[in-house]
Amino acid sequence: MTTDDMHSDRDACITLAHGAGGRQTAALIARVFARHFQNPDFTADDAAILPVGSFAAGRAAFTTDGFIVSPWQFPGGNIGKLSICGTVNDLACMGAVPRYLSCAFQIEEGFPLQDLEAIAAAMAKTAKTAGVRIVAGDTKVAGRGQVDKVFITTTGIGECMEGAHPSGSRAEAGDAIIVTGDIGRHGAAILVARRDFAIDAAITSDCAPLAAAVKAMFDAIPDRAAIHTIRDATRGGVGTVLHEIAAESQVGIELNTSAIPVAPEVRGVCGLLGLEPLYLACEGRLIIFAPQAIAPTLVEVLRTLPDSRQAAVIGRVTPDFSGRVVLNTEIGTKTLLPEPSGELLPRIC
Repeated sequence: MTTDDMHSDRDACITLAHGAGGRQTAALIARVFARHFQNPDFTADDAAILPVGSFAAGRAAFTTDGFIVSPWQFPGGNIGKLSICGTVNDLACMGAVPRYLSCAFQIEEGFPLQDLEAIAAAMAKTAKTAGVRIVAGDTKVAGRGQVDKVFITTTGIGECMEGAHPSGSRAEAGDAIIVTGDIGRHGAAILVARRDFAIDAAITSDCAPLAAAVKAMFDAIPDRAAIHTIRDATRGGVGTVLHEIAAESQVGIELNTSAIPVAPEVRGVCGLLGLEPLYLACEGRLIIFAPQAIAPTLVEVLRTLPDSRQAAVIGRVTPDFSGRVVLNTEIGTKTLLPEPSGELLPRIC
């Protein structure tokens, strides 16, 4: 099949030949990936040569992540957008400006070419929004049933911002805890999209690249090191992230239940199925730990950006309850947020 053939056949699907490394593989790369990902650093060679020595702070952040979401397309995005957001956000949470990505595709034989093109287009659009370049990749085709339609693995390199050193081990007693928007939206959107429970709810994933929000926060304060911790609340949600940070920093965390933003439709789905919004995945939300004195500035900056208009302080770090997360309930009592165990629902990756 030539590139022209692939353009003319709207019913074309991925075949095993597309993963064999020959003419069909070259046509697929030209038809889909090279066309959407083209930029000055994109390469047809085995590896991209990148000018990382020019990074001002002399430090680079490096991360990799795999994405196997089902369904591959959901309200608010698809696996392509998700793969870029997830990797960009992991770099941003380490105080780095994302610069370069590579991506590897594992595609099931029979997957529609049009769908693969939609995924690549979403990746290109999201990468452009995030200011990052896709520079290299790999394509493998698996037999029917060996892959659930398409899996993507992305690797990213970011330029560390001078003076920024966020880490899960740096949370301190007295820190305010900020969330950048309503929680649990991605997990709820995936759950509804699967139609396993016949729930009719209009929930859109919060999937978004957040590097601009992180840079805006660091640029708004004189001492970048004052932002102690940043995490994106992906698989396992806000609750899992908070337990991880409490353990890493050996501190306690107190949350004000009434301050945690949850969309009514997400709360409704959770009520029907007995789920806790704090343990539903987000793909466009950050958790930030910083001193109380600068928290209002950070929230104000975040609220000027489209993906963090509902930013709010939801709690504080305390020297008490080391390693635990405590909820201050709306009726004035305290209760422990149980640590997650077993399989979290919905399983998204």
